[in-house]
Amino acid sequence: MQEQNAKLPSETADRFTRPFARFLKIEATSGLLLLFAAIVALWLANSPWSAIYLAFWDTPIGLQFGSLDFSRSLQHWINDGLMTFFFFVVSLELKRELVLGELRHLRMATLPFAGALGGMLVPPLLFIAIMTGQPGAHGWGTVMATDTAFVIGALAVLGSRIPPSLRLFLLSLAIFDDVGAIMVVAVGYGESLNWTALAFSMLGLAAVAGSARLGIRSIPIYFLFGAMIWLCFDASGIHPTIAGVVLGLMTPTWVWVSDARLRAILRRVLSYPGGEHWSGDTADRRDLRRAGRAVSESLSPVERLEMMLHPWVGFVIMPVFALANAGVAISFADIGQSVSVAIFAGLVLGKPIGVLTFSWLAVRLGIATHDPILSWPLLAGGAFLTGIGFTMSLFIAGLAFEPAMLDAAKIGVLIGSAFSAAVGILMLALLTYRRQDS
Repeated sequence: MQEQNAKLPSETADRFTRPFARFLKIEATSGLLLLFAAIVALWLANSPWSAIYLAFWDTPIGLQFGSLDFSRSLQHWINDGLMTFFFFVVSLELKRELVLGELRHLRMATLPFAGALGGMLVPPLLFIAIMTGQPGAHGWGTVMATDTAFVIGALAVLGSRIPPSLRLFLLSLAIFDDVGAIMVVAVGYGESLNWTALAFSMLGLAAVAGSARLGIRSIPIYFLFGAMIWLCFDASGIHPTIAGVVLGLMTPTWVWVSDARLRAILRRVLSYPGGEHWSGDTADRRDLRRAGRAVSESLSPVERLEMMLHPWVGFVIMPVFALANAGVAISFADIGQSVSVAIFAGLVLGKPIGVLTFSWLAVRLGIATHDPILSWPLLAGGAFLTGIGFTMSLFIAGLAFEPAMLDAAKIGVLIGSAFSAAVGILMLALLTYRRQDS
């Protein structure tokens, strides 16, 4: 009791700030793991084992029943299957921030949204201007998105010198960015539509919404629905990872068990005397099981799923994706190709120009609020970090480019992301150093 009283009382705000801090911590740590996986992939792709390394990801996996063949390469399952969980978690975080977090205030959400919009429009225009009339112009989507884990990891290098408002701005922008990019992927890099499969996917989404309305709360049932919807999207010609985005945005943010009800249930359990009486089909055991369920259901589905999946996405799925996609044989001939130059320019120049311009316009028009601590020079340093495209850029490059151009595109992504990270970290280090001295 004394130990409990020695702690400060919890605040309502903790419900919003603690999940955000947890998300940042996982992203920062997974960014380091992601960097390590990318380095390993590059080393293997340029080592004597490169042929074995590349052939491994082409290993076919799946089922075949007579003429029906549902097998894909290992890399395809990673990029289209496992990455669905990545987009699901990103979508969950966006939904939580918009409904429960800081972004529930419209003018606060408008600033990162405007920055994300600029970062999605200007880089493709710059890419297309460089690639006009050349093969590969269709790959403009490669320069649209920002790698959330690497951006947060870059900020973690500078520690507490970075104001929380800049972290929130960049995290929110990256999430808006990733969701927007996958929407573009679904439309711009899909195949010819199979309307029957698309109709079944819509029916599946309707079944999810109906089940939530009926009060069904079993997570395995919803995962089964999700798998069926993923298969329908995959057959429809729309990129199946869109299922993760849509299902994440559909996940409820309300809790089934209120704080008052939870306390009443727990008081009933605690009122039982101590002893070995929690066995058998007795009233006290039923109350204990009810209490366990109430504790679980006192968190919203968004929070429960994010807590469950985010570590798996950050520490398993993202590094595996990097191992499967970052490996490219480095050639000086590829570095000078137009597609490499266009991707480099889109990430290093287009992203910060688009983010800063649209953010400034949003503030000038009065539709967004601007924290005085978040100065424009700090925003400029953060805007350069948005040029770290890595994960999403590699993901879209694999869809947009033919094999003959893919290595050059990957080199552009890797060099552009590394250069953006170096410039952004250097700018922020100098700015925060001067601010601390003053």
